[in-house]
Amino acid sequence: MSLNETKSNQTSMAQEFILLGLSSHPEVRLTLFVAFLALYLVTLLGNLLIVLLVGSDPLLHSPMYFFLSNLSLLEVGYTSSVLPQMLAHLLAEHRDISLARCMAQMYLFLAFGITECFLLTFMSYDRYVAICLPLHYPLLMAKRGCMAMVATSWAGGFLVSAVNTVSTFQLSFCGHQEIDHFLCEMPAMVSLACAGKGQAQIVMSVSCVFTLLCPLSLIVLSYARILGTVLNIPSTAGRHKAFSTCSSHLVVVSLFFGTVISMYLRPTSSSSVGQLKTSSVFYITVTPVLNPIIYSLRNKEVICALRKMMGKDVGKKYI
Repeated sequence: MSLNETKSNQTSMAQEFILLGLSSHPEVRLTLFVAFLALYLVTLLGNLLIVLLVGSDPLLHSPMYFFLSNLSLLEVGYTSSVLPQMLAHLLAEHRDISLARCMAQMYLFLAFGITECFLLTFMSYDRYVAICLPLHYPLLMAKRGCMAMVATSWAGGFLVSAVNTVSTFQLSFCGHQEIDHFLCEMPAMVSLACAGKGQAQIVMSVSCVFTLLCPLSLIVLSYARILGTVLNIPSTAGRHKAFSTCSSHLVVVSLFFGTVISMYLRPTSSSSVGQLKTSSVFYITVTPVLNPIIYSLRNKEVICALRKMMGKDVGKKYI
C-alpha cells in the first residue's frame, strides 16, 4: 500500500468528531447556554448597531469609523462561526460535528480572527497619522487608501486561514474523534493528531509570528511614536484630547491580543485544557461584546448619532 493510500485510509477513519465542550453536567450546561445566548445576542445587537450608525450618519463617515464598522462586522462573523453551534451542543445529547463542518468552522474562525489582527494594526496607523502627522492625514488616509487597507486585512486573513486549515486537516487522526474543546480550534486539532504534528506546529508558529507578533510590534511602535508626540504637546487639555482618541483602541488591542497570544504562543507543556478553554471563551464571547461598549461609551460622535437615530434632540452637533 502506498503512503498516499495509507494517509487516505487514516483520514477516512475520522469522518466526524465529537466536541466534549465545557461541561458534562446538564445543570451547568443549561446555565452556560443562558449566559452565552445572552452574550451572543448583545454582541449581535451592539456590533450591528455600530455598523448601522456608521453607515447612516454623515458625521461618522471618516476613516476611524470606517475601520470601526469593519471591526464590528468581523466581530459578528467571528462569534457566529462558533456560538450558534456551541449553543446547540450545550442542549444536545450528541455533540458530534462532521469533518466538513469542522474544517469550515476552523477556516472561518481563523479567517475572521486573523483579519482582526491586521485591521487593528491599520487602526493604530490611522491614530498615528492623525496625531503625529495631522497635516498629511487627508492624503495618507484618503478613501481609496482606507479601502485598500481594509481589503488587504480581509484578503490576508482569509488567505492565511486557508494555509493553516489545509495544513491541519492533512494530519492523520487515526480514528481519534474526541476533541476536548467546544470548537474545532487549531491547537486542539493538532494535539488530537497521531502523526505529522511537527509540520503543522511549524506552520502554526510561523503564522503566529506573522499574524500576531508582527502586527502587535507595529502597534507598539505606532503608540511609542504617538506617546512621544503627545508628551510634547504643551497644554494639558491637548494631551488629554490626544490620549482620549487612542484609549478605546488601546483597550481593545490589549484584550484581543492578550488573550489570543496566551492561547497560541503559550508553551504546550504549561497549558492545561481548562486554561485553553478559558482563554478561548474570553476572546470568542467576552471581547466581541465589550468592543461596542468600549468604543461608544466615551465617544460623543457615536452617542450623538445614536440619539439622532432614536429621534431625540441632541442639542448640538459634535465635530
